[in-house]
Amino acid sequence: MSDVNGVTPLLEMRGISKSFPGVRALDDVSLTVRAGEVHFLLGQNGAGKSTLMRVLCGAHQPEAGEIRLDGEAVRLHSPADARRLGVAVIFQEFSLVPYLDVAQNVFLGRETGRRCMHAEARRLLQTLGVDIDTTTLVHELGIAQQQVVEIAKALSQNARILVMDEPTAALSDHEIDRLFTRIRALKADGVAIIYISHRLQEIAAIADRVTVLRDGKNVANLENPVNLEHLVHLMVGRRVETTYRQRFCERPGGVMLDVRDLASDTGVASASLTVRAGEVVGLAGLVGAGRTELARAIFGADRVTSGSVTVNGRILAGQAGQAGWAGRGSPVAAVRAGMGLVPENRKTEGLALNRSVEDNIVLAGLRRLFPKGWYFARAAATVAHDIVARLRIATPSIARPARLLSGGNQQKVVIGKWFTAGSRFFIFDEPTRGIDVGAKAEIYGVIETLVSEGAAVLMISSELPEMVAVCDRAYVMRDKRIVGELGRAELSEANILRLAMHHE
Repeated sequence: MSDVNGVTPLLEMRGISKSFPGVRALDDVSLTVRAGEVHFLLGQNGAGKSTLMRVLCGAHQPEAGEIRLDGEAVRLHSPADARRLGVAVIFQEFSLVPYLDVAQNVFLGRETGRRCMHAEARRLLQTLGVDIDTTTLVHELGIAQQQVVEIAKALSQNARILVMDEPTAALSDHEIDRLFTRIRALKADGVAIIYISHRLQEIAAIADRVTVLRDGKNVANLENPVNLEHLVHLMVGRRVETTYRQRFCERPGGVMLDVRDLASDTGVASASLTVRAGEVVGLAGLVGAGRTELARAIFGADRVTSGSVTVNGRILAGQAGQAGWAGRGSPVAAVRAGMGLVPENRKTEGLALNRSVEDNIVLAGLRRLFPKGWYFARAAATVAHDIVARLRIATPSIARPARLLSGGNQQKVVIGKWFTAGSRFFIFDEPTRGIDVGAKAEIYGVIETLVSEGAAVLMISSELPEMVAVCDRAYVMRDKRIVGELGRAELSEANILRLAMHHE
């Protein structure tokens, strides 16, 4: 069947419905994609985007609806079926094998002679405008290079439909520009690209059309250009009046974090900073500047080699006066001192994905909730229900596995577990990465509530507008050193970049 332009679409998904226990994930959803276009798939976490793409790649079987390729109905019983028909998906978590080389990853499961594999892998990479040694092990590559390998892998399978899930989440501005150049080249070759991202500003740069999902249903199919404010309204179902904090700290309280000349075995050198009660202090810098490494050293997750960390007056690492060396820090000591870390990768470092929402929420606070060592299930459930209500975590039950929640709700569970631990100083590492605009507003609201109640926050973000709009002041890092501090009046994107990119 032809579309409104009289052209048979490359892909049609008609009336797709899919349910999971207690959840209607997709309800009569349709999606039409043309050859040689970038089709933005937009929606909040939990709107059904990932489920729809898993139906497309054969990982889920729909209960109703049909899929057509070039006008012909097809049945995708498995990912192998989808690959044979030219559908490739690059998920946010790459599917590469770290200790195989580039060529082996490109042709994984379809191996030929070693010489032929490397020659063809080099040719594919060259078509993407990159020169990567195909004998390099994948774990030695940066994120942007690994992404190119994933694209080459898709092209080696003669992919006609390429799904890209949050492809720019971990890329620098320069790497994003290069990715967009590759996407435009793929478009010119007739490849259809379904692009999933929460970065609305990317729509103007590369999108041809936009489909919006909300609560598992279609709510709009629009041609670009589009009004971004209207898109937000379509995604959320209401007007989002505020995105960032509304009030800043004019009179901070006592020092909650004091870091002096800190160095770690991950390369952090001579870092000094303070965070006071009531403040949100930023830790800014380009990708690779050492922000996460510094945060992990402060929390005790990475070994401190010199310097000191003091939280709420308690020395966690460094010299302890007459008592001598207090230790190199540890997460256990940090938590006991009232520190909580919301890590960059919530799935691998912040959650026990196969455990329930309740288990994850009470885990960090077990010692505080049950000081005598006796676990009371009813008390734990009461605490979990309170946190779910306080943070408005969308889950049908506290018994639901954390892995089944949307990204924004997973992030709230990570935050909630530190509430049960009684934390008063929080490190937020990329707290809004990979979550939608509605969930972002809620995370900012949580941060504002915390500091208004006398807590303190150290926040890492690669989103410069977020850093400027949320933080009371910020430290800027370069080459794993703190190279400057910006007060509220000086805090701007231009000043952050000036410090982050300056070379003596």
